[in-house]
Formats: sequence, structure tokens, C-alpha cells
Amino acid sequence: MRKVLLAAMLLAGACSDKPSTPSAPTAQPMSFFVTSQTSVTGNLGGLSGADATCQRLAESVGAGNRFWRAYLSVERDASNNNQPTNARDRIGIGPWHNAAGALVANNLAELHAKTGDASLFVDERGQRINGQWTGSPSPVQHDILTGSNADGTLMAGFTCADWTSSSTATIGQVGHSDGMGPGQSTAGALASWNSAHANQNCADTAPRGGAGRIYCFAR
Repeated sequence: MRKVLLAAMLLAGACSDKPSTPSAPTAQPMSFFVTSQTSVTGNLGGLSGADATCQRLAESVGAGNRFWRAYLSVERDASNNNQPTNARDRIGIGPWHNAAGALVANNLAELHAKTGDASLFVDERGQRINGQWTGSPSPVQHDILTGSNADGTLMAGFTCADWTSSSTATIGQVGHSDGMGPGQSTAGALASWNSAHANQNCADTAPRGGAGRIYCFAR
């Protein structure tokens, strides 16, 4: 009887020694996207209007349970005693992931050292932004409004009057979401995701390759 009991115990132990099946990695929630919504002009309703766009689009894909902020610099921020505000100071400290769960950057330094990337800088649905990348549909829309220098600080005079203007007399700084210029050039500032060049003016965001899109980050 003791031999039978011992054999049963050994068998049970052998069964319990089976290697467990490794669990799949947990998908990271979205904390960054380029807006699918476009704007004909540089009038986004100011920072509050741009933030509301980010929040609404995040909610549309089930990611509205966080505070979303537009990556935009302004010269006079009503929520900051009408002082200048840098885009980099609005978005938290990271890390940030796109709609597919891919890591965009771990922190602010890493983020501002990156160049544009069509497969990484995608909209809230995970769709690429039209650009200069191979196979992209037309028209080119990779100019993303930021009003910022490459380090994420304010570029004064390049904010479409703090994102309230649709005038031909104002301009805004843009970045390239795909990090490419004409002919897929990545020379100099053309590779910058947040500070590639100025748009033509704030009355029409389309010339030079835009559509009035913005970047959104979850804090």
C-alpha cells in the first residue's frame, strides 16, 4: 500500500513540473497620436480648443480616461498668467506609446532626440499620415503644427497667433511626422518631427504639405 501511495505522489510531482506556458506581453495603452482630424487654417481654438480635440479623438477610440494635451507652444497662455508656454512642458514626462502599443519615447530627452517616422507617428486609429514615404497616398499631409523649436521650446512668432489665427499675415512652425522632405530627403531639419519649417501662412495649412494636424500626448 505504501509503495502504491509513493508511486502516486511521484506521478503527481512529475505532472506539476511541467513548464508553464509563457504569458503574452501586456499591450501598452496609447499615450500618443497624430490627429486624424485636420484643420484648414491655423485657428485651432487656442490651446483649449486643441486640447479638446485631443481628448475627443482619444475618447473615440476608448482612450479618454487620461488627460490629453496638444503638443503646441504659445506666447501667451491664459492658464499660465498669459506667460509663454513650451510644448514640451505640456505633455508630462513619458513614456509614450502609439496606437499599436509601440514605444515612441521613454522620456522628454529621448523624444526630442528622435526624427520623424511614418510607422511610429501615426493617428489615434493607428493609420499612417500621408507623407513622402514609399507608397503613401496623396496629398502629402505630414506637416504637423507645433510652433516649436526642435527642443520643444516656443518659436516666437510662429504660432498662428497662439493657434487662434486664420490670417495670411501669420505663420506657424511645423514638423514632419515621417521625417522626410521632397524625394525622401532626411537632410537637416527636414527629418525633424516637430520643427522642420514654417508653413506658408495660417489661412491655409495645405501648401508645403500640411493639413492642420497636431500631436497629442497623454500626461
